[in-house]
Amino acid sequence: MARSGDVDSAVGRTTMQIAIPLYPRLTVLDAVGPYEVLQRVPGFVPVFVGAERGTVRSDTDALGLVVDAAYDEVPSPDVVVVPGGPGSRDHLDGGPLVDWLRRVHPGTRYTTSVCTGSLVLGAAGLLDGLDATTHWGSLQVLERFGARPTTRRVVEQLDHRIVTAAGVSSGIDMGLRLIELLADELAARTAQLWIEYDPQPPFDSGHPDRADDAVRAKITEDSGGRLVVPPPR
Repeated sequence: MARSGDVDSAVGRTTMQIAIPLYPRLTVLDAVGPYEVLQRVPGFVPVFVGAERGTVRSDTDALGLVVDAAYDEVPSPDVVVVPGGPGSRDHLDGGPLVDWLRRVHPGTRYTTSVCTGSLVLGAAGLLDGLDATTHWGSLQVLERFGARPTTRRVVEQLDHRIVTAAGVSSGIDMGLRLIELLADELAARTAQLWIEYDPQPPFDSGHPDRADDAVRAKITEDSGGRLVVPPPR
């Protein structure tokens, strides 16, 4: 397994380890979106980490993802990408993931999150006093951890080496920005072309400010009242 600072002798380049924690009931695209982007850069080595090796089930229980390394096996990643999902709430009062984040963050290039993964960063004490974002349905929870919620799609706190992304699909945007920060713009634009990331959605309901009343009502119905779309600003 590649470690931070390892040299790939075949090409003479230093590898960069990208650690993506997995846990039960995560939202798959939160993890796989950034992975798909970041692994396109030669020398960027993603590793899926967790409390123990093995398979964890997604938030729908329909898909399993494999943890390839326990937290203790990845003591010094260059980048951390914490995905969100309903299972993120299981970590807000501490535990192995939060403890690992506190240990590794001082040595990362960037510690990042997608969706409610930012709540886990908050639980680790990494967002106190900082602007941060998350899924629109959990923005106010950020205040519990001293963060200042914002609806921006990607929020950078580069002096603190923290980047947070909003809901689910925003992890792809964040992944491209991380490539620009860690390599250069050409590498980021090349990765964008590799994955043909050219969003042209057939509908314009991707943000609460643009969702109409019917969509708002359907979200509330489908979530059993757990999610209520905030009113347009």
